[in-house]
Amino acid sequence: MTLAGSDSITIDARHEPVTTVPTRTAVIVVDMQNDFATTGGMFERAGINISGIRAAIEPTSRLIDAARSAGMRIVYLKMGFLDDLSDSGVPDAPNWRKHSLFNVGQNVTAPDGTESRILIRDTWNSAIIDELTPHAGDLVVWKHRFSGFFETALHELLQADGIDTLLFVGATTSICVESTVRDAMYRDYHCLIVEDCVAEPIGQDLARSNHDASLLALQLLFGSITNSAAVHNALASLVPAG
Repeated sequence: MTLAGSDSITIDARHEPVTTVPTRTAVIVVDMQNDFATTGGMFERAGINISGIRAAIEPTSRLIDAARSAGMRIVYLKMGFLDDLSDSGVPDAPNWRKHSLFNVGQNVTAPDGTESRILIRDTWNSAIIDELTPHAGDLVVWKHRFSGFFETALHELLQADGIDTLLFVGATTSICVESTVRDAMYRDYHCLIVEDCVAEPIGQDLARSNHDASLLALQLLFGSITNSAAVHNALASLVPAG
């Protein structure tokens, strides 16, 4: 079913509801790729608990499908370095020093038996997870830093489509999601973070997890916090086209 994407919708959110037009709204899917969300990927190999990211997949899939049907632009961000690591900051930049702890660039055998490399472009490791495979017409943007706006064409692509409002899903809440939200706000986008469609393994056993702390900071100064149910409820108000 195709919905009339030109009608405005109001999404319930903290600290206040956000009104937007689907055709001026994009869903930014941050780094939902094998290295972060799949057994055999970089996180799992490093002993990082990916259960929270896995739990976000199903609501994210449903939200993307509904948003696409409503005429929202779907944009996938993919973290990955060039084969020669020249965009990573080798040999001594802070970005490289942090990523080298995860054996970035190392040759590995993927679960499907193919040869791959950790966090390198166009390999199994950097591919979007099967459950969220992009559709024809979706945008895919490579990035080589935590923010999806740093040295990428993301802003230009969004501006070309007349986008002014962004819905954020993906991983991880306090690193690549938060970094991208902050940069989006600096560029005057209205930002909504979908709290059940983002996840953060760092500090998940603390009294206030890094996930919760990031959402609080983002809510106060950088955007609004919503959930997938609120987005679905807002989209349900649209009248089918035709």
